[in-house]
Amino acid sequence: MTLSIEPQSKLSLAAFLNLPETEPASEYIDGQVYQKPMPQGKHSLIQTEFASTINQQGKPRKLALALTELRCTFGGRSLVPDIAVFEWSRIPVDENGEIANRFESHPDWVIEILSPEQSPNRVINKIIFSIQHQTQLGWFIDPHDRSIMVFLPNQLPEVKYDSDMLPILNVLSDWQVRVADIFSFLQVN
Repeated sequence: MTLSIEPQSKLSLAAFLNLPETEPASEYIDGQVYQKPMPQGKHSLIQTEFASTINQQGKPRKLALALTELRCTFGGRSLVPDIAVFEWSRIPVDENGEIANRFESHPDWVIEILSPEQSPNRVINKIIFSIQHQTQLGWFIDPHDRSIMVFLPNQLPEVKYDSDMLPILNVLSDWQVRVADIFSFLQVN
């Protein structure tokens, strides 16, 4: 379903959250609704493999959990990062002790993977917004350029390539990741 809202009309966050979900997901940013593009091969493979890798590191020790395409509502926006990572102690739970359906908080680590038809600035803006609202770490992965732009609070972003080491969440600090490790997920033979 394609959601079309006239650029001059504003929608409240509450009204947006009452709309049916779209496929691919739509996001609410400053009163406007934007539908994310459908992930293509490189995007999808990096997203799937890296979320799984994070969970292999974080889940057994109950340190962190990576979730793909999870709606996170915070700071007056409702965003759907490609990968949202939460420190274990911040995972919302329901009355049964199970993971909650609604995440009304910022991720600790937000990872966005650029798709060919996406606006890089719009995606970067989402990461910056998240960092401004207590997210500890943001990655902007560009499969075409084979680079990862890293965002940390109160610092200018840095672009990393090849064998450059990447910062990760402090709770996972015994794990080391290089840019090349991320792009190795693209190899299928």
